[in-house]
Amino acid sequence: MIYTEETINEFQRQNRLKFTENKKFFDRLKNKKLKNLDQEFHVKHEEVFDEIDCLKCANCCKTTSPIFKDVDIDRIAKHLRVRPAELVKQHLHLDSDQDYVLNSTPCTFLGIDNYCSIYDHRPKACREYPHTDRKNIAGILPLTLANTQVCPAVFEMVEQLKSAGLGDKHESVR
Repeated sequence: MIYTEETINEFQRQNRLKFTENKKFFDRLKNKKLKNLDQEFHVKHEEVFDEIDCLKCANCCKTTSPIFKDVDIDRIAKHLRVRPAELVKQHLHLDSDQDYVLNSTPCTFLGIDNYCSIYDHRPKACREYPHTDRKNIAGILPLTLANTQVCPAVFEMVEQLKSAGLGDKHESVR
């Protein structure tokens, strides 16, 4: 899919319309404790990302900040040839959870072409985003629900999983 301002706006509109439905879906998943939840998400992750090119979207980089751990700050500072304290001073601040995040969005390191200028050195949170291919997806269901509001791929995965009946009342534990 090609992402334009129009398609991102449509994604956001659809997301607002379906957020309550998606929240209920995630609540059912949490309550069901499905044995194959990781596998279900991993399969959809692969299928959706075979069709979606993140470089055409970059909505995550344009609208949210990853958490920068000390190891990320050190790695990025070394790459940029600045002191970690200077990187923090120029680009980061502590949020209410005492995590380092970007001072502003879009990401300082995002180019006009949606390429990341520190891609090989980016924070772990960026490397793993949107986290739908990790183990123990049940442990991050609230984060995954939040990511449906940012990432069209996650939104699409959830739509497909709902259509497949995952978490339905009559579904048995696998």
